[in-house]
Amino acid sequence: MNTTQEHNERIAKMTFASVYPHYITKVERKGRTKEELHQVIEWLTGFDEKKLQKFINDKATFETFFEKATLNPNAHLIKGVICGYRIEEIENQLTKQVRYLDKLIDELAKGKKIEKILRA
Repeated sequence: MNTTQEHNERIAKMTFASVYPHYITKVERKGRTKEELHQVIEWLTGFDEKKLQKFINDKATFETFFEKATLNPNAHLIKGVICGYRIEEIENQLTKQVRYLDKLIDELAKGKKIEKILRA
């Protein structure tokens, strides 16, 4: 199943600040920490906690967020299904990057070891 243009545009315009609290809630509800969440986000994007806070304060869109990110060279190893989409089959680069992040957070919430999540 591939994404539609409308779907891709909606994701691009969504703000990181609007989704971030849901990330925290999801991982903490499953016994993981905000620090682990930040470790996973930093691995994927290169953004430390200070930079994340700036994106939140600026209400940056995912488009801006990933434009400024330095994606981890091993990000291509993130595979599987998230939100009904097989990551490897997503053609739109931005949508794929957002789904990478979703998948990592999902794995964290499911209790996977950090070393496995970070594709070490």
